[in-house]
Amino acid sequence: MQLDPTEMTPVINRIRRAQGQLAGVLRMLEEGRECEDVVTQLAAVSKALDRAGFAIVATGLQRCLTEGDELDSLDVKKMEKLFLSLA
Repeated sequence: MQLDPTEMTPVINRIRRAQGQLAGVLRMLEEGRECEDVVTQLAAVSKALDRAGFAIVATGLQRCLTEGDELDSLDVKKMEKLFLSLA
C-alpha cells in the first residue's frame, strides 16, 4: 500500500524534528556534555521516531480497514510484524 504524502505531513514533520534533535545529540557528544543530558535527548529522539513509526502503521491499517477492496488483502501477520518491529 502506498502512503499518501499529504496524510504523512505530521509524520514527516515529526521525523524532521527528530533529525534536528539527533544533530543536537551529536553536538552534545562532541562538546563533552553530561551523560545524563545526552541520554535524555537521545531518548527523546528514539521516542519521536517510535511515534512516527506507529503513526505510519496506524494510518496504513486504517486505510486497509476503510477501503473495502483492500480488506481481503490485509495480511495480519505482516501488520503484526510491522508493529513488533517498533517494539
